[in-house]
Amino acid sequence: MNRPNILWICTDQQRYDTIGGLNNPHIRTPNLDRLMAEGTTFTHAFSQSPVCTPSRGAFLTGRYPRTIRGRQNGQAVFPGDEVLVTRMLADQGWDCGLAGKLHLAVCDGHVEPRGDDGYRVFHWSHHPSPSWKENEYIQWLAAQGKTWEELYQFPRAAYSGPGIPAQYHQTKWCADMAIDFMTERRDGPWLMSVNPFDPHHPFDPPQNYLDRYDPEQVPLPKYRPGELDDKPEFQRVDHQGSYGGKGMSCAEATEADLRGVVAAYYAMVEQVDTHVGRMLDVLEKTGQRENTIVIFMSDHGEMLGDHGILLKGPYFYDCAIRVPLIISWPGHFQEGVVSKAMVELVDAVPTLLEACEMPAPSRVQGESLLPILEGRADPHQHRESVYCEYYNAMPGHDHSAFGTMYRDRAHKICVYHGKARGQGELYDLEADPDEFNNLWYDQEHAELRHELILKCFDRSVFTMDPWPERVGHY
Repeated sequence: MNRPNILWICTDQQRYDTIGGLNNPHIRTPNLDRLMAEGTTFTHAFSQSPVCTPSRGAFLTGRYPRTIRGRQNGQAVFPGDEVLVTRMLADQGWDCGLAGKLHLAVCDGHVEPRGDDGYRVFHWSHHPSPSWKENEYIQWLAAQGKTWEELYQFPRAAYSGPGIPAQYHQTKWCADMAIDFMTERRDGPWLMSVNPFDPHHPFDPPQNYLDRYDPEQVPLPKYRPGELDDKPEFQRVDHQGSYGGKGMSCAEATEADLRGVVAAYYAMVEQVDTHVGRMLDVLEKTGQRENTIVIFMSDHGEMLGDHGILLKGPYFYDCAIRVPLIISWPGHFQEGVVSKAMVELVDAVPTLLEACEMPAPSRVQGESLLPILEGRADPHQHRESVYCEYYNAMPGHDHSAFGTMYRDRAHKICVYHGKARGQGELYDLEADPDEFNNLWYDQEHAELRHELILKCFDRSVFTMDPWPERVGHY
């Protein structure tokens, strides 16, 4: 059996287009560029939800959000009969650790309840601010004689600004905890989940990172005034204020506000990149790099002002659901390959299990990427389509937001249900890659819309639980 170590870095709310090596000239990510050179980068990787808990539950089990009954933020518990890949690996001798966020269940007002997740080491910090005494990052600050309140510099009512100094930042703490874990003496393999809160809002990088980006030199969000007029009602509400009209408002933001948000977001990503480099350096220095699979990804994206919306919600634009995905294992996986294959984050679990020569349980719904990683398959072909869902996943919109999405190379369709039934989106991705022109109501595209609605419905049906298996005729 292959028994590689696994360093699994998952950022929070990071868009696919935030890596310098993928032709973003405005951002500096030398360590992610280095990881690209050492592995395979998937440019069309999609989360199964634009919201944290559904996405994280899906990629940790290899199963779709509706299937695992993990469809919304704030739910009481994560279903106890669902098995995380960390539990599967721990049962086979992997020593598993976590630093940062897990977010499989509610952490509103109390610490997140844990299930049988397989983690021996569990340095939990859902987000940096001191909401719970169990937040180990806040405990770490206290051990250094510091408090969040004295360090945090973010100006009230601002769209962006400086936050915690870099030496005391939660992203650094996550990397520190990972390095401590990776350098422990042990006989068997390990898996370390590193889940910093960055670049999740608020847009508050350390001052020294913020100073590296001139807001006047970053691009404005992609938005055309009036483009939301024929789009689902949820988007028009969130244009006025995110999270159902109550949060940050693009409608009220100035151009300077929006440029500041983009600059701060890029600065947050660059800080993540710094600590990715630290972790890679430790693997090199300790002689573990050649036997360690490194995964870098995010749980979902960020609107960042595109289409007149900040943050996230019940919409399926690529900027909200398409994420970075780099997988590296020197000497085993192809290096320097940039794959245009369409992949889903549920594919991570069967990929890891196959790389470790472990059979994927029949309940796993993802499709292994190992043939691409090992050079045994066309690097640009994997899935014909990707699927995403939003089932009342967040508060706001009177709990009425339900949607499903089907996307292939040429088209995307978003179908809304319940209160918003009859509303939807249809995009010709070849003619309109930035998803400005909604063709849902265009009679010339009525036949195409009908065909894609059926394909979307098929994908939703085929997320049914394949387990328990059929073992007889009746």
